[in-house]
Amino acid sequence: MSARVLTAVFRTEAEVLAATRSAREEGFEIVDVYTPYHVHGMDEALGLRPSRLTWVCFLCGAAGLLLALWLQFWTSAVSWPLNVGGKPFDSMPAFVPIAFEITVLFAGLGVVAALLIRARLRPGRAARPPGLERVTDDRFALVVRLTRARPGQHVFEGLSAAHGAESVLDRLEETS
Repeated sequence: MSARVLTAVFRTEAEVLAATRSAREEGFEIVDVYTPYHVHGMDEALGLRPSRLTWVCFLCGAAGLLLALWLQFWTSAVSWPLNVGGKPFDSMPAFVPIAFEITVLFAGLGVVAALLIRARLRPGRAARPPGLERVTDDRFALVVRLTRARPGQHVFEGLSAAHGAESVLDRLEETS
């Protein structure tokens, strides 16, 4: 099955930001917005919820901390206790540097893994660029998918022109 995809190209971030807000208010299905750099306020214009990666980072870090503390305690006090200078077997201050490092390692690797899984970025995945020159160089692009229940192509072209679009391209995209 194929769907019609419209891409509007803009010169400035203010234009694409305003067009994104208007397209969302009109009920268009926004596929993506391509920008050469981060545009402040784009998350709100797209209606995106706050990221849950912070919770993933916290949970992976906590798991790393608990694992590091358990492993150090188990190896030094349970599995192979050594009496070194009369120090206690479970000396927590000695565990702090390793526990900190493992916490940071687990948090970082967990966030990267969650991002790759959530964004479906895997080896061999074919990219679907918008097919436009200079889009991520010095131009901005707003990509919407037309469905029968939503406004049509003429509405989007008028909305884009009202916000200063250079061009609006129409293409068919295969959906799976």
